[in-house]
Amino acid sequence: MAHGVNNHQSALPVAQAAVLALPPSSQAKDLRPRWTVLDSLLLSSKRFSAKEAFRLIYCTYMKEGLLGLWRGNSATMVRVIPYAALQFCSHDQYKKLLGSYYGYQGKALPPFPRFLAGSLAGTTAAMLTYPLDMARARMAVTAREMYSNIMHVFVRISQEEGVRTLYRGFTPTIMGVIPYAGITFFTYETLKKLHTEKTKRPQPYPHERLAFGACAGLIGQSASYPLDVVRRRMQTAGVTGSSYSTILGTMREIVTQEGVVRGLYKGLSMNWIKGPIAVGMSLTTFDITHSFLLKLHQMGYSAH
Repeated sequence: MAHGVNNHQSALPVAQAAVLALPPSSQAKDLRPRWTVLDSLLLSSKRFSAKEAFRLIYCTYMKEGLLGLWRGNSATMVRVIPYAALQFCSHDQYKKLLGSYYGYQGKALPPFPRFLAGSLAGTTAAMLTYPLDMARARMAVTAREMYSNIMHVFVRISQEEGVRTLYRGFTPTIMGVIPYAGITFFTYETLKKLHTEKTKRPQPYPHERLAFGACAGLIGQSASYPLDVVRRRMQTAGVTGSSYSTILGTMREIVTQEGVVRGLYKGLSMNWIKGPIAVGMSLTTFDITHSFLLKLHQMGYSAH
């Protein structure tokens, strides 16, 4: 979640606090973890500051160039693509199922089923793609020599820590996804419904969808953020030397060492910048693509 290249090392205490120590020979080759700013903020016990976050961004840019800011993005995409596909697909199916059950087939769902459809969609996607999230979290906080690619993460964790480790942090993930996905989809669908009632237009314009999605993401992520911090800490416990093993134990340790706000809500302000943009674009892209494919299908040009 710097004044020049020479100050790069002094600008990295947040990130390096979470990096697995390597033998001297390995350190000489490549000490750079595949971290992102947000990962660093979530995984470190150091106090968050916007100034430090922007110093990290600046130093990365100065040392590795513009593309360095996207380091590790491929591993993120490996997780995000199936997660988003499963979430949006299952959300449509849950809406139809709940609409039929509550007698609202083809109509806007009432509030609770609207929330439930989003929660079920998020839970379905998280359950089926969780090992990918675990692998991405490990790659974000370890030096490159630790894991060469995402398959190497699965193999090494399975051999050295056991297959069950691939699901470490699963419970807080699901506990966080339920309110996050539920609130996000509920807010987005509700804003679209209110917009239609007020403007009499069946569909919002793209910029209106972006605004609705941004609001939905902001509210949803704020509500579930502490559990996201807990999830990240538990996922990386095996390589950071921490003893995080249970949800309550992890929360207790974070609060004791870092405090409630500085611990469980560390990096939230940075997430308020990234989250609404990402969620707004995701929901808007899905809606527009879905409408386009539906029109093609109605015209007789099946997507198959």
